[in-house]
Amino acid sequence: MKSKELDAPKLVYGVGINDADYVIQKMETIKCIDGKIKYKLIWFCPFYRVWRSMVERCYSDKYQSRQPTYKGCSVSEEWKTFSNFKAWMVTQDWDGMQLDKDLLVEGNKVYGPDTCVFVTRMVNNFTIDSGSKRGDWMIGACWHKGASKFMSKCQNPFSGEQEYLGLFTCEQEAHNAWLKRKLGLAHELAAIQTDTRVAKALIARYTNYKTH
Repeated sequence: MKSKELDAPKLVYGVGINDADYVIQKMETIKCIDGKIKYKLIWFCPFYRVWRSMVERCYSDKYQSRQPTYKGCSVSEEWKTFSNFKAWMVTQDWDGMQLDKDLLVEGNKVYGPDTCVFVTRMVNNFTIDSGSKRGDWMIGACWHKGASKFMSKCQNPFSGEQEYLGLFTCEQEAHNAWLKRKLGLAHELAAIQTDTRVAKALIARYTNYKTH
């Protein structure tokens, strides 16, 4: 009698290999009044959640249609296997943090152990320039129609408020005012980081800032 061949495990988003040797999620059975059975998620492995989200960002067409900035991003061969990613993640300060791929290496599009780091939401938001939303002007600059000048603003990561930096006769001056304030805030943010790599990267980014 021939033995039945086992089906190959389904890949996560076509590339990810889930080789976890334990249950990655636990469900609670709920019996409804109408007799139907429903299931409630009561626990989801935090390591698997981060890994799966990373793979989704890089290989899900549906996700990239909502977030086109992730087009062209990929996961290193090593990290396409869940256990390899988890082995790295357990050595990091990850609780309550977000996985970042391009703070240490600006412009990086490959998720891997040499380029990624966990950062706070504040740091992550601070380094997003929202280029697609600000229009044609240089970052930090916008045209003030009433004053017929360029206005400069910079968001403070601590207060969450947009700080008014003044009116300027040219776009470059408004941008320069933004960059000066941004660098000052980067120093303040760096001072409260527990990971020295993050602190150094924050300061370096705005010390050597180039308009994209």
